[in-house]
This record gives sequence, structure tokens and C-alpha cells, in this order.
Amino acid sequence: MEQKDFAEIGRDILFASRNELYMSLPYLDTALCALVFAPGGGVTLSLATDGETLFYDGPWLADRYLRSRVWPCRAYLHVILHCMLRHLAKKRGKVPELWDLACDTAVESILDELDYPCLNSGPIPQKQKFYGQCRRSMPVLTAEGIYRHLLRQDLPSYEAAQLQRAFLVDDHGLWDPEQQDDQEQSQRQDQKWQDLSSKTQTGLETVLSDQGTGGEAVLEQVRVAVRDDVDYRAFLRRFAAPKEVAAVDGDAFDYGFYSYGLRLYGNMPLVEPPETREEKRIEDFVIAIDTSMSTSGERVRQFLVCTYAILRSAGTFTRKVNIRILQCDDRIRADDAIQDLEDLRAYMENFQLTGGSATDFRPVFQHVAKLQEAGAFASLRGLLYFTDGMGVYPEKRTPYETAFILLGEPPLSVKMPPWAIRLVLEAPDLDRAVEQLPEEIDLSELPEL
Repeated sequence: MEQKDFAEIGRDILFASRNELYMSLPYLDTALCALVFAPGGGVTLSLATDGETLFYDGPWLADRYLRSRVWPCRAYLHVILHCMLRHLAKKRGKVPELWDLACDTAVESILDELDYPCLNSGPIPQKQKFYGQCRRSMPVLTAEGIYRHLLRQDLPSYEAAQLQRAFLVDDHGLWDPEQQDDQEQSQRQDQKWQDLSSKTQTGLETVLSDQGTGGEAVLEQVRVAVRDDVDYRAFLRRFAAPKEVAAVDGDAFDYGFYSYGLRLYGNMPLVEPPETREEKRIEDFVIAIDTSMSTSGERVRQFLVCTYAILRSAGTFTRKVNIRILQCDDRIRADDAIQDLEDLRAYMENFQLTGGSATDFRPVFQHVAKLQEAGAFASLRGLLYFTDGMGVYPEKRTPYETAFILLGEPPLSVKMPPWAIRLVLEAPDLDRAVEQLPEEIDLSELPEL
């Protein structure tokens, strides 16, 4: 009987926490109601979820509620944010301990920025210190970015354990996607939370924007959660122009007349296959690199290696091209002309990042305009600008397509002009683009930068 009472008390505490959260964060209404409450589930002294049910330990939850009414609210929202940011489904293939810590850090960073009485537990120095370390390499504290940071740091086990204790709130034991027998159900569940996140994003950006006080931290993370995987190879091909190349065009060849001629005259076909065909190839093109202090040299190298590998692939790179690679912070630091594959390889082998001042995008577009006036381009298809997104943008639309490539989600304060193409790439997107290259491209030949 006592255990049954604690189960009901725990359920009442969760209902009360959910109602209190809804009053402060109305844009999370559907997400807050998306989990079913159930005691047990193998959970002791914690909360846990499998994406469908929120399991709880009644006696432990009642004890925490008596100590502080803030903790159940924070813990409830902590679990909901894990689901909304799709941390459960993304655990596959990760180091479990580091991924759990990265997810807890990302969620707690959101909660610490939400200034509501029901969530305010006061600053914890150890957590704030780790936030600061992570923000040196990423504008938005996402689980993916923090996970890569932890992999690079290779922390001693005792330091990792200290961080885990500082951020620990819920039990992640039910997350393991490798143990889920029904993969189709797992995908449906992930899609459900992606849809809920998308609705939350729409609400924060539109009708609930005035009521979403403090919701900027949620919106930054939700934008990352709902973003689909990026096919960088397909994106790069949009800047290719039609080009006639020496190759058999099977689509334009009528095999009926060819076969008829062979049947009628023996060895004399009536038609021959066309010796040329039209393909889309990259010729006139500009790549601009932000070399300001806020841009990581390692990220620039990763982007260039991936772009180099894609341009080398068959069906993309012509024998002769006209690619200009510009480096710029607040002024043009370098302008290199690439005319063929050997030029591109030599550039990659001798690449050096120059600059380090503030970011101003306008000199690149002014420089390109001068090159066009001088006849440097026959038909400029587009410009790729690799940057963190923070800088001074030109006011007028360019006569060619312009894409700003961002490796990681920028802060909400970054406002790009409406005419610009905005593409957010994560490191796995670049890795996937290289993995999908045709077999004729030997990755071992790529230059070491």
C-alpha cells in the first residue's frame, strides 16, 4: 500500500511540474505532454525515458520534491529536451559515456539560460567553467559539438567522472539503440520527436515569439535537431554549368534503328552513337574563406580537403576550370587562380591560412565584381563562402548564387541577407561526403594539411 501511495505521489509531482513548466514555456506544450508516466521500469533513484514513457522512482522523487520544488521541474524538462533534441536516436555508434555527458551538458546549458523561478537552481562553478571551455570552439552548445570536444580533449577518467556527476540528472540506460529489436518503431519514435521539435521551432519563430521569453536557447538547439543530413556533394553540383564532353550519350541514342540496320544489312548500322554528350561540370567558380580570428584553421582545412575531393570526382571537374580561391577577414588576404587539377593539388599541398582580423564579407564581393569587369570569368555560376557567419554582409543581392557554408549552427544573433543560401554543415556531413566519392578517387592521395 505504501509503495502504491508513493507511485501516486510521484505521478502527482510530475503532473504538477508539467503544469508549472507549461505556464512558463507555452511553446513546449505538445512536447511536455508527449510522455506517459509509469513507476518502475528498472529505474531507481532517478528518472528515465525510452522516448515513449517517463519512468520514475516514486519514493526518491518525493524526497527530492521535499528538498526543492525546482529540481522536479528541471529534471522533467531535462528529459523532454533530450527527446526533442533526438539524443536517444543519435547515440548509435558513439562512445556511450562521452555521448551521455555531451547530451547532459547541452541540455543543462539550455536550462541554465532559462530565467524562470521553477528552473532557477543557481550557478554551479564547475558547470559554468565547462560551458566556457566548450564555447571557445563552438557558438552553440550542441551535443554533437560537445561530443567532438570531449573526444579531442581525451580527459582522464577522474576528470570525466567529475563532469558526469556535475551534469547527471536522469538515467540513460534505456537509450541504447543497439538493443532495440524493432528498428522501424525506433525510426517512427525519432520522427515523432523531430516533428514535435519542428512545431516548437515554428511556434518560437512565429505566433509565440512574444511569449517565448528566454526561448532563444531552446530555439538554437531545436534548429540543430530538426535539420536533415546534408548531401554536400549534391549541393556543390548545383553550381555546375552544362558542358559538352567527349563521351557516348546513351540517352540520345536510338538502339532501335541501330539494331534494324544490323538485321537488314548484316554489319552496317543505320545510325552511330553520338560521340559527345552534355553534362554539368564546374568551371567558373569562387571559393571564399573567412580567415578571421573566430574561424578555426582545422575546420577550414577539413572543408577544403572535402571540396577538393569532390571536385576531383568524375562528372564534376573539367579538364580546364576557372576557380578563384580567396582568403579574407576584413580585407582580401590572398587570391589564387586554379586552372586545372594540378593547380588545385599544388594549392592544397601549399595551403596556408592568412589573416586574423575582424570579419567583413563585403571585400570579397567587391573583389569578385572587379574580376568580372576585367573579364576574368566567362560565366560565373556561384560563390561559396566558408565562415562562422558572424560579420558584415553586403546589402545588395549578387548577380550569381552565393552560399554561406557554416560548419555548425551559428547563434540566433547572426542574421544573413534573405537572398543568400545558408547551408549548415557538421563534421560528419563532410566525412560522409568524402566516403561517398566514386571508387576511382583514392583518398590516400589527398594531401595532408
